[in-house]
Amino acid sequence: MNRKIIAIAVVAFHLVLASVMSPAQTGYRYRDSHGQWVFTDQAPASVAPGDSFSLGHEKSALHISVDREDDGESMRLIAVNDCLCVVTFRVEIVDSGFSTIAAGGRFQVTSAPGTRQSVVQGKRTGPGDADLKYTWKAALGSPDAVHKPARPYRVPFGVGSTFPVSQAFPSQITHTTPDSRYAVDIALPDGTPVYSAREGIVINAQHDFFRGAAAPVMLDQANVVEILHDDGTIALYAHLHWDSIRVRIGEHVVRGQYIADSGKTGFASGPHLHFAVIRNTGMEDVSVPVQFGGVGGTAVAPATNAPLTAY
Repeated sequence: MNRKIIAIAVVAFHLVLASVMSPAQTGYRYRDSHGQWVFTDQAPASVAPGDSFSLGHEKSALHISVDREDDGESMRLIAVNDCLCVVTFRVEIVDSGFSTIAAGGRFQVTSAPGTRQSVVQGKRTGPGDADLKYTWKAALGSPDAVHKPARPYRVPFGVGSTFPVSQAFPSQITHTTPDSRYAVDIALPDGTPVYSAREGIVINAQHDFFRGAAAPVMLDQANVVEILHDDGTIALYAHLHWDSIRVRIGEHVVRGQYIADSGKTGFASGPHLHFAVIRNTGMEDVSVPVQFGGVGGTAVAPATNAPLTAY
């Protein structure tokens, strides 16, 4: 699970996380020969009334973008931060028709929650629009955040249950980027209740993705919950089951609160929970090492192929 937010814009086009909204799709549900519900985007041989539903994706509630605004005399790039946390934006100019904005220029701003902030401004020197091509990416959370949990993290599934860790540091099968280096993948069966590992404020809750596959094209189609901690770090719970999220943006959750069900949405070869704690270094989001609470509150470091028990 790679949570990097990167976009590219040409002339006055705006991009908000995903630049193109896909048309609504149709999904189907039916019981198989074992009586289990199956959800799919492939139509079965026969469809009973009420067994089809829309798979149209609603706009992501986490709205972060760099937009272009033009008037008669100038153009500005505006960092839009509708997140409930601080966000650092980095913009690079790829090509420019403005004499005051050089190609290759790099600009960075850190924006408070719910703000609009100018990143760069160019003056018009002649009639007509000036072309501008730029890329941007964003890192969530304060650059001043220091990871200081008061105690080990709660194992994010039901107390008394044990499941294997399928990937943890130093394994790098799929955790090859800074934001996933210390992530923990837990082999939770599809539909297993997921509980918050630490208290905080929900800043992102994406619930409407339906499919998963071991293909990079699915990278941005994982259902997620992101929770901002009081030390400025952010917990990421990813690959969650379609339409299972039980919390909303802005909600304060306590340690051990039921937040969603596990799934296999997005870039995933099978059902599991991807859990990571992220810190903004000022240049990018990076994951940090975590420990879980063991017997008597002792700290347990997750290890690949080792069992993990919730206490």
